[in-house]
Amino acid sequence: MLLLRLSAGLYLAIGELSSLSPLLESTALALRLARLSLGILLIVGLWTPVAGVTQAIMEIGMGGGERSNALHIIAASIGLSLSMLGPGAWSVDARLFGRKRIDV
Repeated sequence: MLLLRLSAGLYLAIGELSSLSPLLESTALALRLARLSLGILLIVGLWTPVAGVTQAIMEIGMGGGERSNALHIIAASIGLSLSMLGPGAWSVDARLFGRKRIDV
């Protein structure tokens, strides 16, 4: 679970930090800041289900661009997986709200 959160968060955060450049469009800047903040939320494990769904929506919306479509599809599926699995034991959510386990 921790590795899944780290892979999704680092993909978003490092991808946006490595491509920082002076942008003239405020929309592109807002999109980069949103992806960076989603990456940070996923890394620390805060609001994991919300951040995972938002990541999936953003990645599906960004299907075209400088990166290939396969990376966006993989990142969207990781985001959806995180939202369905939840934050895990090593997250801020687990420390704040307690770990929830469903025994079947």
